[in-house]
Amino acid sequence: MPTITSVSPTSGPETGGTTVTITGTGFSGPMTVRFGGTATTFTIDSPTQITAVAPTGSVGPVQVTVSTSEGVSNGVSYTYLAVPALNGVTPAQGTTVGGTTVTLTGTGLTGATAVNFGATPAASFTVDSETQITAVTPAGTGIESITVSGPGGTSNPVTYTYVVVPILTSLSPASGPAAGGNSVVISGARFEGPLTVRFGSTATTFTVDSPSQITAVAPAGAAGTVQVTVTGSGGISNGISYTYTYA
Repeated sequence: MPTITSVSPTSGPETGGTTVTITGTGFSGPMTVRFGGTATTFTIDSPTQITAVAPTGSVGPVQVTVSTSEGVSNGVSYTYLAVPALNGVTPAQGTTVGGTTVTLTGTGLTGATAVNFGATPAASFTVDSETQITAVTPAGTGIESITVSGPGGTSNPVTYTYVVVPILTSLSPASGPAAGGNSVVISGARFEGPLTVRFGSTATTFTVDSPSQITAVAPAGAAGTVQVTVTGSGGISNGISYTYTYA
């Protein structure tokens, strides 16, 4: 009668396909290898070793057995692990600089060992439950696929979009006539993609000179101070004061 002393590895994904080495004795003649109640393909390497392919199974432990004409061996435990599956991410977009906290929902997330945005690891993540992970986005651009990896494998991807929020550092000049019409150089960063430049609530014409400079035409305005802002795909920049004079 065959006997099993060990299996290696002792676990694998519920989707099956893992190559499992079974060691023991009495491995000869016609035989059947089962994971739980499921027979699978295998190769007899020697009277003391079998190489089997784990079939698909339900999450949890099963007994691996070998049957021959002399009887059924003892069972040795093999554990099927859940493959993470993602349903969605909230929010589904954030700034290119990263640092956005996102919530991933799905199943089989317990034991997650990695969260990736494309090829880039999350800045950090916490497994909240079997169905939720909270992650902090790394820096990135464009559209990326988020995946979660764990002992059972890697999840399906969900889409996350990096968007641009401009930053303003200075205006030159910082004041001008109430009649408007003068050129104002706006310095900053992330002047990319579709943009809108406003003096107060009034949108105006402008030229993007580079990712760090815009030349805008000040619109007419009432005497006093307004905030100049630049809106990008990810939101509105900080404001910088511009003063309309009487002249």
